[in-house]
Amino acid sequence: MSLPGPDPLVVVPLVDAQEVQFWMEMAVGGVAASPETQRDTCRHLGRLRDLLQVLLTHMNNTSSTTEAMHRLPFLGQLLGRLCWTPHVTADAVCRRLLLESMWSLYSEEPSSPVEMKANHWIRSVLCQLSTEDEDPVTQILVQHATVPPKHYHLNVLRKLVSLLSEKMGRSCSSLSKPSQRCSCDTLLAVSETYIPLVTCPEAAPLIGAMLERTATCVRATLSQDFLDAVSAAYLRNGLCLEDEAVVSLWCHSLPSLEEAVMSQLDSLLSGSRPTLRITEQQLAGCLLPRACARHAPLFLIVNDIFRFLLQRVEGHQPLRSVVHSFTRCFLREVARLQPQERAPMKAFFPNTPRQLLQPLLVPPTEMPPEAWADHLTWIVQSLQRLTEEEEESDEDTGTRGQRVVFEAWLLLVQCAHWVEVAVQLLVSPGPGDREAGGVRELWSRSRTLLADPSPLATSEPLRSLAELLVSLGAKPRPLAPGLALGILVNAAVLSGEPIARATEVVCTVVRRCGLVTEEALCVLSSSADLLGLQGAEGRLSSGDPDRGQRLRTRALQEALTHADMMDTC
Repeated sequence: MSLPGPDPLVVVPLVDAQEVQFWMEMAVGGVAASPETQRDTCRHLGRLRDLLQVLLTHMNNTSSTTEAMHRLPFLGQLLGRLCWTPHVTADAVCRRLLLESMWSLYSEEPSSPVEMKANHWIRSVLCQLSTEDEDPVTQILVQHATVPPKHYHLNVLRKLVSLLSEKMGRSCSSLSKPSQRCSCDTLLAVSETYIPLVTCPEAAPLIGAMLERTATCVRATLSQDFLDAVSAAYLRNGLCLEDEAVVSLWCHSLPSLEEAVMSQLDSLLSGSRPTLRITEQQLAGCLLPRACARHAPLFLIVNDIFRFLLQRVEGHQPLRSVVHSFTRCFLREVARLQPQERAPMKAFFPNTPRQLLQPLLVPPTEMPPEAWADHLTWIVQSLQRLTEEEEESDEDTGTRGQRVVFEAWLLLVQCAHWVEVAVQLLVSPGPGDREAGGVRELWSRSRTLLADPSPLATSEPLRSLAELLVSLGAKPRPLAPGLALGILVNAAVLSGEPIARATEVVCTVVRRCGLVTEEALCVLSSSADLLGLQGAEGRLSSGDPDRGQRLRTRALQEALTHADMMDTC
């Protein structure tokens, strides 16, 4: 096997024609060479090293593979024969020079059939030399090398990695002139030839270094096929990469980032439903929130995925809960960064109305509880103004107004902790002007139904509550199902009725009113999280919350989960 090329009789000046002819004859038999030829090869390896170094110098002074093969027409056949001569490839220096010669011949942008065929040949040689192939030629090769096959292949691969790592280590900042050749100029060619080796564990450090180099040098470019291969190997757990390399992969490969987000969502939304706290723990342990905090473009893409999914499955409370948890983890990671490392929040939320951005992003724990009501009033008034402006806009600005309102709604989903605080304030004793009429009536009827001892099948309070829920949902500005569920669930948690009765009421109302048990569980999870936050930090109320509320919340979660599983079966 050899590179294509003209007749190898013409030799350019400065290359010893007799030396070339000598090695052509020595390598003509390849792996089938006689023992005498093999011994001669070993005796004269010093001459071969000198010849290869001269040839490599010539190749480095050419601008393309076509020019190199024109100036050195024998090159293809010579390299091809030497690569399959085991006593040549077993020598570390000769192997390094052969590998460097192949890198020099590789065309980043092949412009002719000859260059394309040369690229294919180089990839094939690298793959067969450094991976355990069942190809008969490879088997004969390692047999004649007098070393165990696995050791031979690993040794060649380690030499590959060592050689390229050495080239990668030549810092771009050390270049004295802008026009000086940079080691990253060949990164595209290296990435192309490394595609067959992305699943080799020994190659992982170099692959990581190549990915990270693209973040530090403008000349560093990676092949899209290489990125796709690395992404596929990483997602199949066939490649282990450092965090910085993974982030670089996400920055350069949109499909890889999308797959990582969807994989995380699938893990959180399928199977058993974790509590909000467990969801946050899982998200806090993954790389996505940290990467998004450091790279605004990554956050924008992740946010676009959330935006698309929320539009497709409007009202899916579990998805909303995951989006909320992700945002909380993201904001914590942003807070951990040094001020000079942080991008302004507007870079992460460019389309969100400015008057809502900071009020919603600030967590409740960063302000005294007595300020919450006024803070929520400001948020509500801002949302109301946006809605009114959208309703009053003409046809030319209507689309933009709808987009602004949607972005405000999306941020409200991401910062749902303020919705939970609002529910807590609405159902807590306080001035009547803090409660809207419909919400107050829903709270009152929920408490009445929970206290009603009559069977639910004939319960008048149940019929009354169901009618109210239908009417509130049919208004021009309907009460959000999540808020209605929050009020119902909080009423069940705060009531003194037996937990069995509370569970029966919640399950019945959910079924009769077209709500979703899974969403009720998400609301319970959020309530439980809020109660846990109160107990842990003492910031959401003037005193510690009633321990019975936490126990009652947990019991209601377990009962609803069991009821939902029975319905599913």
